[in-house]
Amino acid sequence: MKVQIYVAAHKPYQMPQDPTYRPIFVGAAIHGGAPQNYQPDNVGDNISASNPNFNELTAMYWIWKNCHADVKGLNQYRRYLSEAPKRKLAGILSMTEIESLLQQYDVIVPKKRHYYIESNYSHYVHAHHREPLDMMRTVISERHAAYLDDFDQLMHQTSAHMFNMMIMAGPKFDDYAKWVFDILFAVRDRIDIADYDVQEARVFGYLSEFLLDVWINHNQLKYVEVPVMYMEKQQLPAKAYNLLKRKFFPQAAKRTHFKSVV
Repeated sequence: MKVQIYVAAHKPYQMPQDPTYRPIFVGAAIHGGAPQNYQPDNVGDNISASNPNFNELTAMYWIWKNCHADVKGLNQYRRYLSEAPKRKLAGILSMTEIESLLQQYDVIVPKKRHYYIESNYSHYVHAHHREPLDMMRTVISERHAAYLDDFDQLMHQTSAHMFNMMIMAGPKFDDYAKWVFDILFAVRDRIDIADYDVQEARVFGYLSEFLLDVWINHNQLKYVEVPVMYMEKQQLPAKAYNLLKRKFFPQAAKRTHFKSVV
């Protein structure tokens, strides 16, 4: 069994030595290629040039179209799916651990992110433009109507599996990616983001974070949560402050530019 987990990055960074993991340089079409030993996302069938709008999803698209491993996964250069997060890179999931988990579960995902005082919908619209999320619901209702109830249920919940990180059998990964991009490309064709600032222009990456749970729940897939290992210190007090600020002072919060993921 070939297991290939890609690590999305937009700059050179410390990477796992385990050959199960391979760095993939997102936006290579914009940056003139990739660092040595990084898989560029601008070869083969790709959307590399759309990285400013799709974030790490240009890596997901490349994996879907160009990787033929039995098991596929996506992590990010500053965060990984892990069994022992305190061990940093030494504690990320090994091929043996991945294979063992996938014998019992369909999908490996990060532990849910909880918002507690906000629904997934209200949290999003307090931080971002509302129109793209509402348009995504419209697209799902028209193109994938069977998923609409699952989407609405997730929007009312206060937690979700975020970060666009997952590991699953190759055919399932491909099915998920096909579904995701069918939705996101339709949303892209119906909204105008010309006036969005650099941060908000990353809209399709933000939207996609809600789709994994919708797809898992609708298809009744069995998933297992594992901890997230962070390569950098998390500013938890600042994140809590920003959550409250976005809820109670949304207009002021939207004028704040938040650090990007990839």
